[in-house]
Amino acid sequence: MEITKGIFKAAESVFNNNKGSIIRTIIYTIGHFIIAISVLMLVADVSFMIALTDAIVEPIANSIWYFILDKWWASKSSKNKYSSQN
Repeated sequence: MEITKGIFKAAESVFNNNKGSIIRTIIYTIGHFIIAISVLMLVADVSFMIALTDAIVEPIANSIWYFILDKWWASKSSKNKYSSQN
């Protein structure tokens, strides 16, 4: 029970310290979904459910790709930084 309280307290703190950014991020994400659904339905002539699925899955896949790329990039940057100092 104590762990749960700590998690909620930490989440509340993160939200209170970043409220503006979190709200803008949520609004941006909803807009992204609406735009992606609309474009897919108009350009690719797919059903709403297919467009909705793609509008949700594709950004998640891109986020995972970006995370992997960023971790790889940061590891290469830090190695180059240390090797150039020697």
